[in-house]
Amino acid sequence: MTNWNAFFPPVFVTIKVSLVAGFIVFALALLTAHRMARSRMRVRSVIDTILLLPLVLPPTVVGFLLLVLFGRQGRIGQTFEMLFDRTIVFTWGAAVIAAVVVAFPLAYRTMRAGFEGVEKELEDAARAQGASGWQVFRYITMPLAGRSLTAGFLLGYARGLGEFGATLMIAGNIPGRTQTLPTAIYTAVDAGRMPLAWAWTGVIVLLSFAMLLAAERFNGGSRH
Repeated sequence: MTNWNAFFPPVFVTIKVSLVAGFIVFALALLTAHRMARSRMRVRSVIDTILLLPLVLPPTVVGFLLLVLFGRQGRIGQTFEMLFDRTIVFTWGAAVIAAVVVAFPLAYRTMRAGFEGVEKELEDAARAQGASGWQVFRYITMPLAGRSLTAGFLLGYARGLGEFGATLMIAGNIPGRTQTLPTAIYTAVDAGRMPLAWAWTGVIVLLSFAMLLAAERFNGGSRH
């Protein structure tokens, strides 16, 4: 018999993790994409490749590297534990970190394309009229690249929503704490709880479909 009381905790954890990760990804991708779109560094292609690397690496590899960095033996993990007397791994914060890392490349690539589509002459004209760098970015660059920025956020959110491998390695699969929809579905199928697995699958399919549809509409509109 299926215990439907177990249905909601993974949904709530997933929404919390994906929302927090989505806004972090948006901020990081926004700043990085704008900088790279206007960069003339010789090593630009190398940096760009590094930033996009999590997009093609297996999730388990990403999870392993995060575990090395943020685990109790890693420099970041040790420093965090010394300062706050708690570990990073196997917390919902670790799930956020995993989602940020895997979602960033997709949001970054979309936003960078949007910034590259803004005519530099318009920005130069605004500066010639006395506008500061922030004013140019706020009133010229961002509005013109706005659709791509929104699409980048939505795509990053959708990618973080479905993260499994890296999350499982660094955050675990603790019910009510770090168990997200993808890990909950895996556990339910393994335990033969198919009605619950189908219900969770339906939720994540609907959420992902809505995010992708919205992103496509924004991205499509930006090309007109």
